Amino acid sequence: MSPALRIFDSPREARAILERRSPDEIVLPSEVQNRLETLFGPGTDAAGAVRRIVRDVRTRGDAALFEWCRTLDGPDAVPVELGRRDFDAAVWRIPPALRDAMEYAAGRIRAYHRARPMSSLLAGDASGILGRLETPLSRVGIYVPGGGAPLFSTLLMSAIPAECAGVGEVIVCTPPSRGGSVPDAVLAAASLSGVSRLFSCGGAQAVAAMAFGTRTIPSVDKIVGPGNIFVTLAKREVFGAVGIDGLHGPSELMVIADSSADPRLLAADLLAQAEHDEMASAVLLTNDSELASRAAIEVEAGLESLPRRKTAEESLRSRGGAVILGSIEEALAVASAFAPEHLQLSVSDPWPLIGMTGPAGAVFVGEKSCEVLGDYVAGPSHTLPTGGTARFSSGLGVGDFLRSTSLVAVSPLDGPAEAAAVMARAEGLEAHARSAEARRGP
Repeated sequence: MSPALRIFDSPREARAILERRSPDEIVLPSEVQNRLETLFGPGTDAAGAVRRIVRDVRTRGDAALFEWCRTLDGPDAVPVELGRRDFDAAVWRIPPALRDAMEYAAGRIRAYHRARPMSSLLAGDASGILGRLETPLSRVGIYVPGGGAPLFSTLLMSAIPAECAGVGEVIVCTPPSRGGSVPDAVLAAASLSGVSRLFSCGGAQAVAAMAFGTRTIPSVDKIVGPGNIFVTLAKREVFGAVGIDGLHGPSELMVIADSSADPRLLAADLLAQAEHDEMASAVLLTNDSELASRAAIEVEAGLESLPRRKTAEESLRSRGGAVILGSIEEALAVASAFAPEHLQLSVSDPWPLIGMTGPAGAVFVGEKSCEVLGDYVAGPSHTLPTGGTARFSSGLGVGDFLRSTSLVAVSPLDGPAEAAAVMARAEGLEAHARSAEARRGP
């Protein structure tokens, strides 16, 4: 069998792994598509299934929510609410080493986000006072992926910025484990990050419940957090009724490496990305073909003992690879066009490249600053733009949990009123002009 990490001699050859797809164009694994059609009928795509679930929960509330939980997650899967007492008790049930690591991570995340300026602004001149009032959202909903790999780190990375922003109430929805319970690590993370209430509920039905509210799950002002394709499409479906942080698709890592890079470390980083799921993207860009070949060999060695080998191997074979380029500058251009979620600079002198990197959700500077540290403990949120949306959006932060209100206190002077009246009449809005003129000074 060919190596899992394919090597491409040019971006043209690697077009299949460098092209961008919208959520509607993502091809589901065959077993997922087959189950989808069994549940919803032949020819149903993910977007159609999500629309049906969202509409049903919006119309029938808890009745639909409970039905979809049982249908999709098993007969015993019902939304159960957990609170502060449950969170705090779980902190002492997890292994001490994990508790220490989570507390360490929470401290770094909190310190990073508290450093973000949040102050309101007032500025005055002869015409009056203008300003901006920053206020936290009243209630937000956080989706935390669960199931086979409950991502308690996502809860820390999402809830702590909300806490730092001063959000009044933080609601979490996360899929239960197969036994119907929520893992202690997730509950402990809720304790460490100021979560108000947590519901054992996942999927599109959870997103719909947070958007429109049911008897069990309250409606929120904004929904944040990553999830699978069904969660992403559900967030798109409810946008407008609530705010969202973005449409987070499969995770991405692009590594730019020169001859100084260690192929063993490159392989470790690519495998760490590939084990997320079959649709994750792990791409190496290098001007050293020998380095690419050695990295491919190290990837094969690393796969041998990897518990999630099947997932990582499928990811690499379908969405991963190493692309040989003529120079690091060419690699930067390819990365800029791709606008990756994570960009890692495994080169001998990375800092001069920072101003040349182009759009990316996060940039990891130097071989020691591996992306995995960003997943857990670095500080900035690991909820980042994917699918090329780093071209116009940013990683989750305090600003996502604030609303900005303009403040206008203009003195009744002739200048502003006269200019406004002239512009209003030019647009054919006479009542606007008269309203402005009525404020002119004597």
